[in-house]
Amino acid sequence: MSRVGKHPINIPSGVSVSFVNGVLMGKGKNGEFSFKVHDSVLTEVTGERITFRPSGDDKVSRSMWGTCRAIVSKYIDGLTTLFSRKLNLVGVGYRASVQGKNLVLHLGYSHEVVVAIPEGLTVVCEAPTVIRVSGANRQLVGEMVKGLQKYRPPEPYKGKGVIIDGQYVYRKEGKKK
Repeated sequence: MSRVGKHPINIPSGVSVSFVNGVLMGKGKNGEFSFKVHDSVLTEVTGERITFRPSGDDKVSRSMWGTCRAIVSKYIDGLTTLFSRKLNLVGVGYRASVQGKNLVLHLGYSHEVVVAIPEGLTVVCEAPTVIRVSGANRQLVGEMVKGLQKYRPPEPYKGKGVIIDGQYVYRKEGKKK
């Protein structure tokens, strides 16, 4: 039985939510979202609350009940406050800049890496080696951050790479003569 799904979601002021034909839609100051609720989950929007219930007692209904509630809760949190992650570029000559709708990275390759910034996200270079990715959708922010990290993952011998703020890089000792 889901413990997460039992708790209703309170709708904050300034956010409007509607449920039509199995799709939950919300709108707030930071944007809007639409989420297709799984068929095995019953959803009810009443006044300032959203409640979820499983439609049956089968395993799929019980598992999707808590999952849908958690996803919608994060969507609503994103409508009131933006999710933000910070990246540090560690390495000689590593730097970043925003040019229009593209993020240009210099990561020690013979060429620069150009990444298109997805709709709904804002990318700011606070310093040449510090990037901040923020947006209302937590999943998009996380995907963007991990996608950027794949260009130069943290390296354990010299500690170089694209490092998420707060991430611990396990350091190894090099070869000895």
